[in-house]
Amino acid sequence: MLSVVCPVYNEAGNIENLLQQVRAKISVPLELLIVFDRDDDTTLPVIHQIETRYPFKTRLVKNRFGRGALNAIKTGFLESSSEAVLVVMADVSDDLAIVPEMYRLIVEEGFDIVCGSRYMPGGRQIGGPLLKRTLSRLAGVSLHYLAGVPTFDVTNSFKMYRQGFLKRVQLESRGGFEIGMELVVKAFVSGGKITELPTTWTDRVAGESRFRLWHWLPNYLRWYFYAFKRS
Repeated sequence: MLSVVCPVYNEAGNIENLLQQVRAKISVPLELLIVFDRDDDTTLPVIHQIETRYPFKTRLVKNRFGRGALNAIKTGFLESSSEAVLVVMADVSDDLAIVPEMYRLIVEEGFDIVCGSRYMPGGRQIGGPLLKRTLSRLAGVSLHYLAGVPTFDVTNSFKMYRQGFLKRVQLESRGGFEIGMELVVKAFVSGGKITELPTTWTDRVAGESRFRLWHWLPNYLRWYFYAFKRS
């Protein structure tokens, strides 16, 4: 069983496409957890209208810890009930076609984290702000070669986790999407089992991104240097 955690913020224009992509590309049994901040989020009425069209269970979960993507993801982790937990964005920026193989690597090969990687051979990134793309690639590639982190893409949120690993980690992230980077470097430093698969990331066409580069950069730098504790 797979738990798919999706934080949302007014994603009425994207959410049905997400459900369509989940149905078309994820062949394993799953539950979809839609985590929202406010009761007036535009995503909610759309979900109520369409959820019965799809063969998997969709749960609407209110953020337990306060507003923001970080708290939504933490809430989704706590609410998940499966051996494997996947984080996806409502804009479906990442191609979900690799999810069945990610799942196999978790449940059959015993990996703690499987990263969707834009920067490994075979991965691609289409669109998005140039500075954000450049810094993200630099962080991932440099940590791979300099610290030995076994992925080229530590910053992408599109990752699958073993539930047992999530339960062992004390999360310290303070904002934004840094939680994915924190989990990778903590797994790496503690000797966890990490791998990656190439993914194609495409910038969103509807809704507004909540990524705030300059506001969250110090948090990313904290986890960047944490990775060298194992070196």
